[in-house]
Amino acid sequence: MSNAEAEPAVMRCGPPDDDVRQAGVPRVDVLPARDVPLGGPRSMTVRRTLPQRDRTLIGAWCFADHYGPDEVTDRGGMALAPHPHTGLQTVTWLFSGEVEHRDTLGTHALVRSGELNLMTSGYGIAHSEVSTPRTTVVHGVQLWVALPAEHRNAARDFQHHVPEPVRMQGAEIRVFLGSLADDVSPVRTFTPLLGAEIILEPRMTVAFSVDTGFEHGVLVDSGDVRVADTLLHRAEMGYVPPGADVLTLSNESDAPARTILLGGTPFEEEIVMWWNFIGRTHEDVVKAREDWEASSERFGTIQGFPGGRLPAPALPNATIRPRRNPPRR
Repeated sequence: MSNAEAEPAVMRCGPPDDDVRQAGVPRVDVLPARDVPLGGPRSMTVRRTLPQRDRTLIGAWCFADHYGPDEVTDRGGMALAPHPHTGLQTVTWLFSGEVEHRDTLGTHALVRSGELNLMTSGYGIAHSEVSTPRTTVVHGVQLWVALPAEHRNAARDFQHHVPEPVRMQGAEIRVFLGSLADDVSPVRTFTPLLGAEIILEPRMTVAFSVDTGFEHGVLVDSGDVRVADTLLHRAEMGYVPPGADVLTLSNESDAPARTILLGGTPFEEEIVMWWNFIGRTHEDVVKAREDWEASSERFGTIQGFPGGRLPAPALPNATIRPRRNPPRR
């Protein structure tokens, strides 16, 4: 999915300043979502929890949009014309619906509920994502992963994976990146990561062993979920600093609750995010925009898409400056 904001915020993201946790129960910071419209009055509105002022990265996860469930008859579904990316991987995960993906690698693929599409942009790629005619409801998350400097110009790549559900008492899990509950995803990443969908049965509590070197984010799609001693509501994300060896999730609802668990080692580099580009400097972003607007071969050409490209918005009239995480507590 593209960041289709007409005036995208300038972001420069760095490692978290705070990796200190309280003894015993892990500290959980609540990250509220903000609504971001992606187009006209009938277009999708997403709930964005990353990046934001209180937390810009969780591991290498640098962007988290949560959307739906939206009836296609009301909102028109997902219709993202060809648009570029640099310096990142896009992670598409649906709860319902079906999306047709095309990119400048020549990939033409569908992604459905419970299936992972991961695209690596490297130096430059373009793709389109459109709901298929069979889709009646769009519902899911769109996530980005920042590439570390040594791999920021990696070759374009596309991976598709359908994780088998893992059953444990009180929960069903699908691990699409990394490992959890003795299940391991085969999908390649450039930094240590965790990505999993967890469905908790009503009024059940489940404890997960996790990597103490990871920081984690728990995004609630449905229900009320307590993480350690902090209650999270729908669309909120709970941030847990490194150090926790167990994450305890409790569904305090009378219906199943769904969450997305993200994790990774703290990302130790500063990056600049603007629109659909990640670079290391203001000049990186300016050059990427110029190349896209000039139809440079840097991004290639998508075959088979029945329409035009998404134009880049105007750059801010100032040098892009950093936006950092809050000071340590």
